[in-house]
Amino acid sequence: MGEGGGQVLRTALSLSLITGQPFRIDNIRANRSKPGLLRQHYTAANAAAQIGCAQVEGLAVGSRGISFRPQIILGGDYEFAVGTAGSVHLVLQTVLPALLKANKPSTVTIEGGTHNPFAPPFEFVEKTFLPALKQMGGTANIQLNRHGFYPGGGGKITAAIEPVKDFKRIDFTAPVKIEQVRATAHYAKIRRSIADRETATMCKRLKRQPDRIKVVEVQDTVSPGNYVTIEIRTNGLTEVVTGFGSIGVKAETVAKRVAGTAQKFIDAEIPVGEHLADQLLLPMAIGKGGCFHTTEPSLHFLTNIEVIQKFLDVEIKITKVTPSIWKVDVTFQNKE
Repeated sequence: MGEGGGQVLRTALSLSLITGQPFRIDNIRANRSKPGLLRQHYTAANAAAQIGCAQVEGLAVGSRGISFRPQIILGGDYEFAVGTAGSVHLVLQTVLPALLKANKPSTVTIEGGTHNPFAPPFEFVEKTFLPALKQMGGTANIQLNRHGFYPGGGGKITAAIEPVKDFKRIDFTAPVKIEQVRATAHYAKIRRSIADRETATMCKRLKRQPDRIKVVEVQDTVSPGNYVTIEIRTNGLTEVVTGFGSIGVKAETVAKRVAGTAQKFIDAEIPVGEHLADQLLLPMAIGKGGCFHTTEPSLHFLTNIEVIQKFLDVEIKITKVTPSIWKVDVTFQNKE
């Protein structure tokens, strides 16, 4: 289905919990170089099973097919460990929608990767996704207990989630005004000069000089790491663009890529970036819908729509407004 990645499974798990509909999925991650469940996908499915008191068949690392039959969503205190640098935030993303519909508040502690190139980092979840969710009526707070870099892992987050009766309809289509741009380089167990070179390069490459520039040494980690963020605060939301340093890649190259992505977002004059667009779809679909302006939808985004529409009677319409702006409308067949 579509891009054939782990998002198909995560979205299916979330919606199965919320709707009570069982499902079976085969050929899991068939389009990936290592098909089947990796540790983070296994952990997400196991977390969903615990929270939904579900009956599951085929749940094992490497499995290419599982059956999932939920019973009831139970709020409470949960702890999960990925066991690798696999993303803790993708595990949280899987169970968060259900826990927002649970019978009582919940806390979820997850150990694994908090900052790796293959998933949203902590700063994106904290400053971009959760504030957008709050505007829809969903309250969840997240705390970074310990950084976990790729490939070492060892990170830890804790999320506190309050149930919500009804989500609000959202509208992120107002004209965008850039209020603030911040650039930060984070480094752990490597030379500070690398981070200094990154901030200098980001400043040179951005058309607008950042309002704040920081270099932060990360000390709460077991392994080396380096990442840079550019926060773009608009009149409605905050977009966080991230890049990760790696062995053999120059600091200037990392910074140029991030600055280029950030500048592209600024020039597009859209409130919702590519990754936030992905994450808004599900809460909008289980809530009261809404609309937003974003960039050209990715295959990942279109795949997410396809999975959502297998569980919910929802219409998701995509319209090209300008060469750089696309409008997404989420409405319902049987709701006013």
